[in-house]
Amino acid sequence: MHRHPSRRAVLAAGLAATLGACGPTPGLPAPQAAVGAAGPEPSAVVTAATGAVAVPGLPTRVVVLDTAELDSAMTLGITPIGACRAAEAPGLPRYWPASRLAEVAVTGTIGAPDLAAIEALRPELILSSRLRDGGRYEALRRIAPTVLTRTTGATWKENFQLHARALGRQAEADAVIAAYRTQLAETSRMVGGPGATAGRKVSLVRFVQGGRIRLYGRQSFPGSLLTDLGLGRPDAQNVDQFDTEVKPDQLSGADGDLLLYSTYGDPDAAGTTATLAGPAWRALGAVRAGRAFPVDDQLWFEGIGCTGAGLVLSQLQCLLGF
Repeated sequence: MHRHPSRRAVLAAGLAATLGACGPTPGLPAPQAAVGAAGPEPSAVVTAATGAVAVPGLPTRVVVLDTAELDSAMTLGITPIGACRAAEAPGLPRYWPASRLAEVAVTGTIGAPDLAAIEALRPELILSSRLRDGGRYEALRRIAPTVLTRTTGATWKENFQLHARALGRQAEADAVIAAYRTQLAETSRMVGGPGATAGRKVSLVRFVQGGRIRLYGRQSFPGSLLTDLGLGRPDAQNVDQFDTEVKPDQLSGADGDLLLYSTYGDPDAAGTTATLAGPAWRALGAVRAGRAFPVDDQLWFEGIGCTGAGLVLSQLQCLLGF
């Protein structure tokens, strides 16, 4: 069976090096270094999920408690002084340059931040979501002004705008969103336009350590990107919810014209190794046709933001060449 060589190279690399395999991400501007003001900037008031929050003008000492907030800050040119990592991830998302990540202190895990470590960093601003940290909001706001979005995932564009207002970088955010829309239109054109994309059903599958296999719906970060592109979804995933959990012998809903899968945690502990060797997986049409590909979990499922979205779109240009 013929396979497109660039997709084969991408598969061999686990799609971890998008820029090398597919070329640079078009449209999105390169992150700029934060520029210090000549004098103190006036404070501002933003409306967060908890109500009005007074924030300092142009804060640079920022702590982020989830990967969406990390993407927003880094995209807007701010390297946080502290960040929480996903519990089963090897570290902060590796789609960011190691040189920037080296400047970020790890302050616990998502949903379980180390408050003492955060306080020791003397932040000017803390960013998170009510979903992750609503229960510890009062403790966080005693450390520094804390801006929480309502949730995370599919609301990433709305959340990015709130983060930008809190960081005093609205103009930069507007430029980034405009670039995303340009890249989205270009990606759609490159893969055949709306008529072609609607007829392709793309499946998103995530093996999760400590849980079942997840089939991702439209109300998720990667699901929202497929919706933005006008791509079709398998019936079991074409739903207005975050995900559906299934057992290894219940994989019919994972099939599609293109199947993209990742592992959160250890592949053996998450069941990836056993499932990929099992009959239910091997029976899927996408697997039999050679259209099932592993993707980088830290990008596709944790890269919740504009930079992550741009890189995912670049990979989709390669993957949709089947």
